[in-house]
Amino acid sequence: MQIIRGRHAGFCMGVALALKKLDHTIEEFENSQKIYTLGPIIHNRQVTDRYKNLGVVPIENIDRLQKGDVVVIRAHGVPKELEEDLQKKGVTIIDATCPKVKKAQKLIEEYSKKYTLLLYGEKDHPEVKGLISRTNGNFLVFSSKNELKNLALDVSTKYFLAAQTTQDKEEFLEIIEYLKNNIRQDFPILHTICTATRQRQQEAIEIAKKVDLMIVIGGFHSGNTRRLFQVVKNTNTPCIHIETYKDLPKDIIKNKEVIGITAGASTPDYIIDEVEQFLLTAS
Repeated sequence: MQIIRGRHAGFCMGVALALKKLDHTIEEFENSQKIYTLGPIIHNRQVTDRYKNLGVVPIENIDRLQKGDVVVIRAHGVPKELEEDLQKKGVTIIDATCPKVKKAQKLIEEYSKKYTLLLYGEKDHPEVKGLISRTNGNFLVFSSKNELKNLALDVSTKYFLAAQTTQDKEEFLEIIEYLKNNIRQDFPILHTICTATRQRQQEAIEIAKKVDLMIVIGGFHSGNTRRLFQVVKNTNTPCIHIETYKDLPKDIIKNKEVIGITAGASTPDYIIDEVEQFLLTAS
């Protein structure tokens, strides 16, 4: 069995930076302060379980926080109003928001002063909640070109287009063309899908052309991993999404000569290594 492993599989810069900040926070405040994260630091159950064992507590509601507590803002960012509420509480804030997400937040806040936001993303995703909180309340969120087609767009409204940083680049380009042909106006386009996402998706497509089976590794709750899986599925190469090697049934790899491996941006290298070793052992 031959295994082709994507070079861009696994942690992106933003995830690696967020975990580095959390590790540094744990060292700095060890045994002196309680450390919380607003939601999971990243969308990977194995990683968040590890930090829980180190005493880091993920929370969704800030009511329990007290002055002096340490709060790490997750890689996806948080809504602007929540940041302001944290500041009022007098807690120590460690901002681990991905720099690419931070840039998207600032651009959206700037353009929202003159335009209505059209955002390509998952409306319930924490990153999207943070992005739309930077608008003046005028926004529309859609998760696909088909969903966009069902929105009632007012040709007299001035729109601008942006995307959740981990969305599908190819569909984003299709969305741009659709809007150009249907709203009949020039509109600003913010290319907020990050480079790492584009590289990982394109690499996965290229690998899929060469293999009998693609394995996409990452949290089942990870939006970027789910989209990576969908991108690979669109190539019509057989594909499976797993969290760890334990999710991989041996019968699916039976008689496969070439298998490709890729992974979402929040998947640690050791989990990818374990999948690769499992495949080598099972072959």
